[in-house]
Amino acid sequence: MSKLKLTVVAPVFNEEQVIAHFHARTRKVLNTLADVDATILYVVDRCTDNTLEVLRGLVKEDPKSKVLALSSRFGHQMSLLAGIEHAVDADAIVMMDSDLQHPPELIPELLEHFRKGFEVVYTVRCDTEDVGFVRKTLGNLFYRMLGAISKVPINANAADFRLISARVARTLATGFQERNMFLRGLFSWIGFRQTHIEYIAEKRFAGHSKYSFSRMVQLAMAGILSFSTKPLQMGIFVGVGFAALAFIFMLAAVVNYFIAQEIPSGWTTLVSLFLLFNGVTLIVLGTMGAYIGAIYEEVKGRPRYIIEEEIPHRE
Repeated sequence: MSKLKLTVVAPVFNEEQVIAHFHARTRKVLNTLADVDATILYVVDRCTDNTLEVLRGLVKEDPKSKVLALSSRFGHQMSLLAGIEHAVDADAIVMMDSDLQHPPELIPELLEHFRKGFEVVYTVRCDTEDVGFVRKTLGNLFYRMLGAISKVPINANAADFRLISARVARTLATGFQERNMFLRGLFSWIGFRQTHIEYIAEKRFAGHSKYSFSRMVQLAMAGILSFSTKPLQMGIFVGVGFAALAFIFMLAAVVNYFIAQEIPSGWTTLVSLFLLFNGVTLIVLGTMGAYIGAIYEEVKGRPRYIIEEEIPHRE
């Protein structure tokens, strides 16, 4: 009986302090799976530390591991996509971060559900040990908002730690060409038979989170632009609402002129309304600009990522 072919895709960015520990812990778990032929595929977003050199040594010692070094900083989502597209020959792919917040010990449980026929097995964080209250609250609010304005159900605590089947991987690799990818939403949109398991995210072994506030905002924008046009529709309703409000104020001014025979002296009110209306106009225009910008990024047709080096080098 042939072994199940598994590839673990791990995006990496500036993890020289933790990557060797991640590799040792993950390989230890994979070695316990007697009926699985497991490969670890590291996708290195161009680093500023010695992560790539550390990985060279690890790959030299472990022939069942590989590295894709990207030529520039393409981001976490594109790193995952690169790994998936280079692992479509596997029966199953597990995606997980390399900072050890995604416990490798869950891989056997993911495979257990895969063998039951599930093609997507995603994980849901019950808690995160080292995430502050503010960041956690903002994240929950974003996913609730996205769920409210999108037709695609997205779990607020779903992580990028998941298993997908070869069929799902091929569907993603061949059927989607968009640049602004929000994979958590895409896997939900793709469908197939799915289930989830819960876990508690561990504290980072070393280093610090690479998701700055600006990158979190970019990811949030990608999610909204990819799965909802309601912000554009909201602009219509807001515009109609303020137009109705302006009409009411106009009627009040006309009535006051003919009854009281005087022109209102409420300059403060007029200035406030002027600023408010212009503010709403700019918000609506900004929303439209965000969607137009996303369209512009798509139609340029540039590569979503560029591979500088494969380790070991393929002949």
